[in-house]
Amino acid sequence: MSQKPLKRHKALQPLSREHHHGLLLSWKIRAGFSKNIAPERIKVYADWFFKTHLMPHFEMEEQFVFPVLDSNNELVKKALADHRLLKRLFEDEHIEIALSKIEKTLDEHIRFEERVLFPEIQKAATELELLEIEKIHQETDFVDKLDDEFWK
Repeated sequence: MSQKPLKRHKALQPLSREHHHGLLLSWKIRAGFSKNIAPERIKVYADWFFKTHLMPHFEMEEQFVFPVLDSNNELVKKALADHRLLKRLFEDEHIEIALSKIEKTLDEHIRFEERVLFPEIQKAATELELLEIEKIHQETDFVDKLDDEFWK
């Protein structure tokens, strides 16, 4: 008998929507490769996305969401290791290889957070902790960089 998925608490829903945009970054990288777009063009967009969206998202998770669980929790350790790896990949000068690894790593990381880590955080969090996350992290409209839509 399969277990019914846990409905995402409204305090975590904005982070899940940000995850959707991260999955779209992975898709855009794949689309760029499939269209033989110069890796440098893809990298410009990926770097903008990293600075504008991913870094603030990582900081929010690390400061306010992951601490719901113990810092020695294996799931938190994995998420933090993924964040460190992604930061290194965005700094890697071997653009084509780095983009390929970013696409795969980011996709796997987001699916891990959505399917494994966030449900555990939601189960462990007190209502007060969830209210604090909700108060601190207000959803904003996603603004994309559309000056070079290489993925279309």
